[in-house]
Amino acid sequence: MASKRNGDQSSQDVINQLAVILRTAQIHDPGNIAVTTAIERFISLINTLLEAERSISLELRGEFLYIDGTRIRYSLEYILNLNFLIREFKKREIGNIIFKDKIKPDDLRLFLKAFITSGFSDTPYEKLLDVMKESPRIGIARLKKVKEGEAADIRKIIKKTYFNAVSYTKGVMKKIKSGEKVNIKKAKRIVETMVDQLLEDEQILLSMTAIKDYDEYTYHHSVNVSILSVALGQRVGLSKKVLTELGLAALFHDIGKIEIPYEVLNKPSNFTDDEWRIIRKHPIWGVRAILGLRGFESTTLRSSIVAFEHHMNYDFSGYPRIREYTGLDFFSRLVSLADQYDAMTSSRVYSRLSMPPDKALSIMMENAGTQLDPLLFKFFINMVGVFPVGTVVVLDTKEVGLVYESDAVFTDRPRVLIIIDRKGKRVQGPVVTLTEKDEEGEYLRSIVKTLDLNKYKINLAEYLL
Repeated sequence: MASKRNGDQSSQDVINQLAVILRTAQIHDPGNIAVTTAIERFISLINTLLEAERSISLELRGEFLYIDGTRIRYSLEYILNLNFLIREFKKREIGNIIFKDKIKPDDLRLFLKAFITSGFSDTPYEKLLDVMKESPRIGIARLKKVKEGEAADIRKIIKKTYFNAVSYTKGVMKKIKSGEKVNIKKAKRIVETMVDQLLEDEQILLSMTAIKDYDEYTYHHSVNVSILSVALGQRVGLSKKVLTELGLAALFHDIGKIEIPYEVLNKPSNFTDDEWRIIRKHPIWGVRAILGLRGFESTTLRSSIVAFEHHMNYDFSGYPRIREYTGLDFFSRLVSLADQYDAMTSSRVYSRLSMPPDKALSIMMENAGTQLDPLLFKFFINMVGVFPVGTVVVLDTKEVGLVYESDAVFTDRPRVLIIIDRKGKRVQGPVVTLTEKDEEGEYLRSIVKTLDLNKYKINLAEYLL
């Protein structure tokens, strides 16, 4: 276990130091002491890794960096440097950097020269490749682009996984309510599939959580909270095994609601004090329901804790009220964030109009430090972006768009699906990237303001599916 942690730390250090070199070299001359010191530090780190391996591969896949096929788990202190590297790699279309044998200072200086000069070229990758031909120890490979047809196929597969999860959750809750015995082995398989897909294409699976179904709120909410929790857990560096446990706990966090009488749970008006007292019992009923399931094994206790704690709040101002409590479980703090965000952005029986995602984030920001874990909320914002998927935005081009995917580097410049063109006509696309610039370096499109999709009767599912 110690060697695994050391390996993770070494990978983080390599990424961090590479970013330091590139940032420093963009400010100072190659012979500057700050640049040479940064180079020496990086060479020490990479050559230590090369002692055990003949070559080291640093690869960009989607929004994550991998060293020798293993995704780099990073802490909050590394986010800015990691995001910087991802942005610069994409700008130059770098998909892979291969370090071979023992790296020398001259190799790094050549790479810096290639990296900086390519940033001013109209064909950056070709320029980079041309300079790097002189290096026998550092190689590069082009960033692989997903073709439109392949992207459509991936979206279709992920969509199927999402609705399978919704269907399964609905079936499980109905069986438990009717007193039938339930084995959750299938739930594990579904969550494992979601974890795999999230690791491969986070953005598409996250976009599924923007789909809300008023009539089937409970089941969609359970799956959405599971996906959002796993995505957040991935951001803070949890292992694949732990992500599956988290996904299961999140999927069943609201299972206690099966005990709430139908006429109370589906009441179209405000709850009375007595009805609120009933609703606030669902965390305790959730523990009882989970303990009665078969197949949970080692995850039973953790899932029971999450079901019990997910409404207690970070400062214990929520429910159930406990006189003395040492602290919320880490899973509970993750799930609480996902639960609150999805609940606020969904329409329910007693709240027909959902809240715009950006407004929900503003409220959550006010609650960070009281109801919500403030550090995890920073990760959450970085994950969903300033304008989360499903946000309706007006652009400075007079177009109206729907946020389609967030950008891990530029959190305020997502990919947007144009739904109303400059002439005010409803259209189905194209999808535009708000980081695109013109020849003068000015952004082609920028967000001016957000709109409430309820007022414009926009069906998210129609666009996102």
